[in-house]
Amino acid sequence: MTPPALARGIAAGLFFAAPAGALLLASQAGAADLAARLDDGTAIARLDMPEGGEWCVLWRHSVQGFEVADCYENRDGRMVLVRSHQPDFAAGLGHIPGRGRQVSDGAGGYWILGIDEPVPGDAYVLRPGTMEVDHRLSTEGAEVSLSRRAAHKRVRISLE
Repeated sequence: MTPPALARGIAAGLFFAAPAGALLLASQAGAADLAARLDDGTAIARLDMPEGGEWCVLWRHSVQGFEVADCYENRDGRMVLVRSHQPDFAAGLGHIPGRGRQVSDGAGGYWILGIDEPVPGDAYVLRPGTMEVDHRLSTEGAEVSLSRRAAHKRVRISLE
């Protein structure tokens, strides 16, 4: 094969291979890990978070003791707050008009749905409380207590 013919063959092969490679990259583009790290970078939790995957940060209200949830979604590799569950209008809780819509949960509490608020930098810092509060990361297949691993410490929760 002459050098020009060889070059055309390689170029043709690359042309036909490119779409498959592009599809592979596109399918992995939104894949991420949900990580919880201490200030020194130590990972105290790391959970697979595929594109469209959801997780919640759960905790017990420090005064009333009921469970509260803030739920997020991985949208194209971005952390987006999508909904919040609050069983009562206790101190520090409540719906902010214009930020999602409030609907009854049928048990005396309420959901705030459709928040759809991107988290700046796809990360935020949380200082988990004691086990009485028990801040947790919860996915469909796992639950990790941040309070058990790092009560009162700065924990950065992020998509990586």
